[in-house]
Amino acid sequence: MQQQAGCQMTNLPELKVTVFSDYICPFCYVGYHRLMRLRDSYDLKINWCFIEIHPETSAEGEPVTSLDYPSEQWKQLMQNLKAVADEEGIILAEHTFTTNSKDALLLAEAAKQQGRERFYQLHENLFSAFFVDAKNIGDRGVLRQLAKASDIDDAIVESAWNNDKHQQRILANYQEARRHEIQAVPSFIFGDRKLTGIVTEQAFRSAAEALAQSSAA
Repeated sequence: MQQQAGCQMTNLPELKVTVFSDYICPFCYVGYHRLMRLRDSYDLKINWCFIEIHPETSAEGEPVTSLDYPSEQWKQLMQNLKAVADEEGIILAEHTFTTNSKDALLLAEAAKQQGRERFYQLHENLFSAFFVDAKNIGDRGVLRQLAKASDIDDAIVESAWNNDKHQQRILANYQEARRHEIQAVPSFIFGDRKLTGIVTEQAFRSAAEALAQSSAA
């Protein structure tokens, strides 16, 4: 299901983008904020394809050392993250633990049923809970609190974890990722163009312009 980003502006050209993302990926959080800047020029319609990047991780949470990054690589990664987060005005908590994101992804899939406004409220809340407030979004109690704060109906919350259609949607996302030869998140699909990792605002705008021109041809 495509989610229109922000208020509807019918005078702007429509731009369809597919995004592969996970709520425990910090660069997905930054990329989401950068992508949203395109709302000043386009009527964004985003197909959020959620991918669980660390299914082996416990929902109780584990120290980031469990990810087995070499210490120097992790240090450089965190320096790069801080730099791009600062550019977006995102104040990140110290990244000391990771968690299992499956229930959060299922909740986001279910929340799409309540329309773009509530979906995006939850979308932002899931990212900020984990990366800004250092909450464990693998914990269903935490997820229920975030859903309530985002005005997601209780019935939708329970269906997220009990209705198989949401799990099937996640599985379909993996199939879509293989079709696009996705190797990492975040990845952004603009027509036949794929952008992955730390993407600048200018790169987003260039991809959007190229897609808009090809669509108009």
